[in-house]
Amino acid sequence: MHYRTLGKTEEKLSAIGLGCMGMSFAYGTSDDKENLATLHRALDLGINFWDTADMYGNGANEELLSQVLVSNRDKIFIATKFGFRFKGDVAGHSAASGTYFDGSPDWVKTAVEKSLKRLKIETIDLYYAHRVDPNVPVEETVGAMAELVKEGKVRYLGLSEASAKSLRKANAVHPIAALQSEYSLLERGVEGEILDTARELGITLVPYSPLGRGLITNTQQVDQLEERDFRKTLPRYNGEHWENNLKLVSEFAALAEQKNCTAAQLALAWVLAQGEDIIPIPGTRRIKYLEQNAQAVDIALSADDLATIEAMVAKYPNIGARYSEGALKLVNN
Repeated sequence: MHYRTLGKTEEKLSAIGLGCMGMSFAYGTSDDKENLATLHRALDLGINFWDTADMYGNGANEELLSQVLVSNRDKIFIATKFGFRFKGDVAGHSAASGTYFDGSPDWVKTAVEKSLKRLKIETIDLYYAHRVDPNVPVEETVGAMAELVKEGKVRYLGLSEASAKSLRKANAVHPIAALQSEYSLLERGVEGEILDTARELGITLVPYSPLGRGLITNTQQVDQLEERDFRKTLPRYNGEHWENNLKLVSEFAALAEQKNCTAAQLALAWVLAQGEDIIPIPGTRRIKYLEQNAQAVDIALSADDLATIEAMVAKYPNIGARYSEGALKLVNN
């Protein structure tokens, strides 16, 4: 495994992290025995950067990770997130009718205690605001998060899906180590002002869904997904967008085969090639795919390779929005 530095810190994180959401949330049924085996294998592979959030399974994902985290605390850099809450304590995705966002200082203080208890640890390595609350000044949210650092409950702070303006405001209150945003071959919205600002401020970009929520490697029809699968709500998995994307991923898979790697490995290699200050966190529940993802760090792409990939993506512009209209209201605030 190769390692990259987190922001302006001295922390060395695996260049490929592990997104743990799907083990407990959003993508249908999973098996905890298999999940735990995958987490242990991640340690074997040197993948030390694990990502979760309090909303994933309404705390279930943090509890799952604790079963491996506690006994391997010195080997794992754990990141979790707060902010999404559920009416009636019924878990749902970010755009569900019963889901709302709370970035208030009071909830910051409450949420961290709940996460620490579920994770069974004393200090969270990287604590993100899962979104920027449009009803609470980001300075107030980050100010409350900064208090957690002083109290020793959190080591570093991050934001998720924040605008360049919010990054600047937040960083003026307390150094922001990481910005977590969706970024992949299919989702390039962070490029430009947001990524430029992050780099100016020395903030690492942590791309989630670097495989397009599996779309880059998945040729399943949306009607074959489980009823609880979050992707059924996404424009990219439906209608004309799906037809466009099926052609794109098919051509991309052929290119990967030419380079003797999987489509996932080629897609991750592309993300890694965008800068040393980028640490993607592909999610998986299976050891097979975890091992394949880890090998992407050894794939070197030439300027010609990158140009070929860019030209291929440009041929299929009708990719579609990454979220439903409701969920998009909470990104890049």
